Amino acid sequence: MDLLVGTVLPRVARIGVLVAIGVLLANLAVSFGLVDRVAALSRYLTEPANLPREVGTAILATTASPTAGYGMLAEYRESGVLDDRATLVAVTINTFFGFAQHIFTFYAPVLIPILGLEVGLLYVGFRAAIALAITLVGILAGRLLLSGGNVDAAAMSAIDGSNAAGGDQDDDGPTTARGKVREAVWSTGDKLRSILPRLLVVYVLVAVLIARQDAVSAFMEATVGVSIPGLAAPVETLAGLVGLPGAAVPVIAVFAIETTNGAIVIAPLIEQGVFTPRQAVATMLIGGIVSFAVSTFKRSIPFQYGIWGAEFGSKVVAVNTALKVVFIGIAVVALLA
Repeated sequence: MDLLVGTVLPRVARIGVLVAIGVLLANLAVSFGLVDRVAALSRYLTEPANLPREVGTAILATTASPTAGYGMLAEYRESGVLDDRATLVAVTINTFFGFAQHIFTFYAPVLIPILGLEVGLLYVGFRAAIALAITLVGILAGRLLLSGGNVDAAAMSAIDGSNAAGGDQDDDGPTTARGKVREAVWSTGDKLRSILPRLLVVYVLVAVLIARQDAVSAFMEATVGVSIPGLAAPVETLAGLVGLPGAAVPVIAVFAIETTNGAIVIAPLIEQGVFTPRQAVATMLIGGIVSFAVSTFKRSIPFQYGIWGAEFGSKVVAVNTALKVVFIGIAVVALLA
C-alpha cells in the first residue's frame, strides 16, 4: 500500500496528465487546422522521412514534453495514420527533440555548473550530437523504408470529428469550436482508458521488484549466475579496454545509477587531474551505457509498455537502446582515439 500510494499512483498520475495533454493537443491540432501552421517547420523532418505532415506536430511537441509527443504519436498509430514501421521511424526522429528539452531543465541549470564549463559543455555537446545522429538515422530510415503503404493520411478523419461528420452541423456539432473541443476531450478520455490501466499494472510490478531488489539479485545469481555486485568486474574490464584510469570504475558505477551524483563524484577528480576533460566525458558516457540496464527496467519499459502495449513497446525499447548504445560507443571511441 505504501508503494502504491507513495510511488506508483503519483507517477502514473503525472504520466497520465502528460499523455492526456499530448493526445488532446493532437486532436485539437487536427480539428482546428493547427497542423497546417506547423507544417512549414516540420516538413523538413517529415517530407524526407516519407511521413505525413501531422507527425511533425508530435515531433515538435516533444521539445516541450516528450511524454506529450509520445501521446500524440500513440494517437496517430491507434487511428491508423501510421503503421508500426512508420511509428518506429517517428519515435526515432523524436530523439533529438526529446533531448533538447533536458538542456533547459537539467543540463544547463544543474549538470554544467557541477562539472564546470569546459567539461560540462563537452559532455552536453556529445550527448546532443548522439541524439542528433539518432534523429538523422530515423529520417534516413524513413526515406529508405517507408512508402505510401506505411501511412494513411485519410485515417486522420478518425481523429478529426469534423471531417467524419460531413456537411453542416448544429451549433453543438463538430464543425463548431465548441463541438471540436468536446470531440477532442471525448477522444482523449478513450485513449486514457486504454493506457492508464497498463501503466498502473506495470509500475506496480516494477515498484515491487525494486523494493525487493535483494531477492531479485539472489534470484539472478541463482538462475543466470550473475549478481548485481558482480557487475563491477565487467565494468572494470570495459574501462581498462578503452584506456580509462582505474578511478573510472566507481564513477561509472555511481553515474549508472544517478547522473547528478555521478557528476558530483567526478568533478573533484577532474580538478585534481585524475581525468582529462575527454576522459571524464568518455567515463560519463560509458556510465550512460551501463545505466541503460537500470533505467530501461525502472522507466523505459513501464512507460513504453503503458503507451504502446507490451509487443510494440518492446520494439520501441529495443530500437532506442540499440541506437543509443551504438552511437555512445562511437562517441567514446572518438573521444579517446
